[in-house]
Formats: sequence, structure tokens, C-alpha cells
Amino acid sequence: MDIPWLKNKSKKQLLGKEFKVDKTGQEPNATKELKRMGTKPKLGYIGLGLMGKPMVQNLLKAGYSVVVHNRSRDVVNSLVKEGAEEAFSPRETAAQVDIVFTNLPDSPDVELVALGKDGILEGVKEGLIYVDHSTIKPSLARKIAQQFETKGAFVLDAPVSGGDIGAQKGTLAIMVGGPEKALEKVRPIFGVVGKSITHVGDAGSGQIAKAANQIMVAAQMVAMGELLILAKKSGADPAKVIQAIQGGAAQCWTLDVKPDRLFSGNRQPGFKAYMQEKDLNIVMDTAREYGAPLPAAGMHTQLYSAMLQMGMRDLDNSAVIGVLENLASTTLLD
Repeated sequence: MDIPWLKNKSKKQLLGKEFKVDKTGQEPNATKELKRMGTKPKLGYIGLGLMGKPMVQNLLKAGYSVVVHNRSRDVVNSLVKEGAEEAFSPRETAAQVDIVFTNLPDSPDVELVALGKDGILEGVKEGLIYVDHSTIKPSLARKIAQQFETKGAFVLDAPVSGGDIGAQKGTLAIMVGGPEKALEKVRPIFGVVGKSITHVGDAGSGQIAKAANQIMVAAQMVAMGELLILAKKSGADPAKVIQAIQGGAAQCWTLDVKPDRLFSGNRQPGFKAYMQEKDLNIVMDTAREYGAPLPAAGMHTQLYSAMLQMGMRDLDNSAVIGVLENLASTTLLD
């Protein structure tokens, strides 16, 4: 299966140097489209939340033409003012572009947008590449890839890590599952929004890598909360403890980024607790599906579920320390 929008086209042709006019003196529509495209494909983006909006902004700044769609129209209108084009359904978005991206909250949302009524699949043309940046069940990623393949389209499951700061700075880690030939076409676009791009394997492999990532993220957040509470209860200065261990084997992204926010009383997201809990549920569902025992991840899932029950669903995932504060009858800053 080939990707028609770049197949057998030299750079000179794509830049419009060798095009002929028709009998009316006008360029054929296909010629106009190639000249419009230049060497950059036209992109579609569905899901313009905390991650999606800054990623689109970076793509616009890099000179890409982007068609955007979102349930909330305010963010669409905002991006249109920055140079994006708007669409009113996933189907309409896909029909206009060469590569379409989604960045959505959960598996049911992706399934509806990709496969449902007026979904992306209904707007597919042969050679379209669909990239899903959401975090979803690997089994669903594989199901979507199989259905798109019947229409001659490619699918990359490409979840990201790095949070809203990484999305804003274009420094996300991108974990990719799907055909390598499609990845090579999308790689320059990934280079705009991320700094680490890893092809993990076939369809669903990117989501498996993201599940592994979320196991480690949750473990770090809980461990940080525990060590801070231990320091507090034991009479040591938590900030000094962090400073002491950052230079040793405990050094990690979480200790580099999160403590200063907690010490300043800032528990706003970041990556929201309810999304962390959702991702951990995906981890545990996948573990059950494949028979992988994950006792620590199971405990961490319970702690994040407790966060939601305690009314902290919209706080940062590092705010899991709040559950530990409750258990310890203390607070970090008192």
C-alpha cells in the first residue's frame, strides 16, 4: 500500500516547477493541490484540550496548514484566528487532509470519533494517515488499525508523555506503533511537537509503551509523596531531603519538576489526577487481558481512585500526596 500524496513526486514537481496548464489555460485541480501542499501535507487535528491546542499552535508556527475540530467551539475559534481552518465533524476533517490527528480523553471517545457516525473512517481516502495521540487500550488501537487498513489508510497509535509543558515547548516523548513507512512520512511533524520519537513496533505497541510509562509515572508520584510525608513526620526539612537525594540514584523527572510546585502550594495541573487514574485503569485492564501481575500498579490505581473520591480529580497527578496527607493526619505545608 502506497501513500499517494507523495508517491513518485519529485521536489521540483511538488514545488510547481513542471506543471502544465489545461486547454482553458488553467491548472488542473490536482496540480493546484500539489502546489498548495508544497512539501508539507495538510493536517487535521481533532481534540483541542490541554495537550491538543498547544500542539496545533506549534504546527501552525512551523508553517503547516491545519484543519481543526472540537466539541467546544471556543477553542476552534481561537485557533482559526491563529491561522487554522475549521471543520464541523471528524468526517469533514478527514476528507480535507492528508494526515489527521486525534488527542482525546479516553478509549470510548477515540472509538466514536474514529469509527462512529460521521467519524474519521467515513471521510477516509486511500493513503490517509491517521495518528492517535490519545492514551487508549492497546486492543482498541489494533481494532482501529485493522478497520482503516480495509480502506487503504494507515494508522499510527502515538501516545505522548511530557504533559502540558512538553506540549507547549514541543518537547514531548512520542511512542509509536504502526507501519514504519507511515511513521517516516509523519516524522517531520512529530519533530515539531516532540523531541523523542520511538517506533516501538506494530499496531498497539505505542499504547503498550504508554501503559508502561504510566506505571512508572504513578510510581514516581506516589514515592515522592511518601518520602515527603516521611520527612515531614520525622522532623526533617522536606525541601532539604529533596535536595539531598536529587544528586543520587533517586534522581528522576518527577523530583526535578514537581517538588517546587508542591512547596509553593501549587497543585493545579499539569496532568490531571482523573486522567492518571484513567490511564492506570487501562494499565490494569491490559494486565488482566494478557495475564501480567502488577501488584504495585494496582495499589497506585487505588490511591488515584481515592483522590477522585476525595474531590481532587482536577488537581495535578502529583497531588496524590493529598491522600497520603489524609492517611498521615498531616499536611506538607503546615
